[in-house]
Amino acid sequence: MRILHTSDWHVGKRLERYDRMDEHQAVVDEVVEIADREDVDLIVHSGDLFDRPTPPVDALRLALDGLVRLARNGGRPVVVVAGNHDSPDLFETLSRFLEPFGVHLAGRIKAPNEGGILSLETGSGRAQVACFPFLRAAQTVDFMARVDAWYGAYADRIRRITETYSEALAQRASDGDVTVLVAHFMVGGVKVRTGAPRGERELHIGEAYAATEQAIPTAVDYVAMGHIHAPQPVPGAPVPAEYAGSLLQLDFGEAGEQKRVVIVDAKPGIHATTRSIPLTSGRRLIQVSGPWSEIAGRDDLEDAFLDLSVTTEGPEPGLMDEARERFKHVVKVRADYERVEVERRGAIGRPLDQLYAEYHEEAHAAEPSSALMDLFREISEEVDLAAS
Repeated sequence: MRILHTSDWHVGKRLERYDRMDEHQAVVDEVVEIADREDVDLIVHSGDLFDRPTPPVDALRLALDGLVRLARNGGRPVVVVAGNHDSPDLFETLSRFLEPFGVHLAGRIKAPNEGGILSLETGSGRAQVACFPFLRAAQTVDFMARVDAWYGAYADRIRRITETYSEALAQRASDGDVTVLVAHFMVGGVKVRTGAPRGERELHIGEAYAATEQAIPTAVDYVAMGHIHAPQPVPGAPVPAEYAGSLLQLDFGEAGEQKRVVIVDAKPGIHATTRSIPLTSGRRLIQVSGPWSEIAGRDDLEDAFLDLSVTTEGPEPGLMDEARERFKHVVKVRADYERVEVERRGAIGRPLDQLYAEYHEEAHAAEPSSALMDLFREISEEVDLAAS
């Protein structure tokens, strides 16, 4: 059985002022083309289909259309679990309408015999797919509470749920069935760059939300993981297990990452083999530093989203305008120069314009212009009038 594993689409996510729906459409089209070209039997998506729990209509339309196309209008099963950015209620509601098209959305963690494990017929036999949506720290799972096993740290709860699914898969699967776990959580030891902001919510990638490699069951043929945007194998996993990663470079913490889908060839009772197919759609995100004369002269930045750190001797108020005139997709520009320490004074009882002037001098190593201060005072007066 051939499986395509994808994850973390985050449809609807913007990059500051830039809408990226055209890029998302292009990369979803590419995933559909890969699935057809590779003649896969099953699609698994391991969470964060959307970027927000209530996605805008255009994001909803794009993502659902992509899933139905992947399912070949019912001819090829597609399974999607809810990630931490997704709404469990929305998933459960949409699932009833999408199942006739071969798309199965799992919004909540369920008992194996109550929808937690799906038995799906594919062109190469039957797949038993355990669905493990994102578990929030304060969340109670009913079927675990009923067996008096809901206690301990977050990692222990994750492990108990995967053990329950693994035992149920072993009992349910016939000799010819392929078994898969699709899950959205972080295993400790994953590689996550922290030099710049990333698409993963910081709250949900801290130690409080980390499971251990013991959460990866040993009795399944493949484990499809989501939540981590950097493509990589699951560290310490006893069976083939991959974080497929996000579809696009979503922010500058992901700059330079090669995005992909994972093709899984699975046989019952035998460890699956995996290979990556790189994705080519979407703009690159590039962080650049140096003098403006060097940056402006580069011809390899024309089509990329840019985060520029420009070496200067002091504040350059027109730097952003100049950068946007030179390049089409500038996201951030900062002047990089030696700052001068400014003595901090207490804020209580002092006028806002004085506080703002001190902030400006500390942040930019220069006094604000009179025009800027006049504008600040004008806005402050408008705010005061609106609040009165």
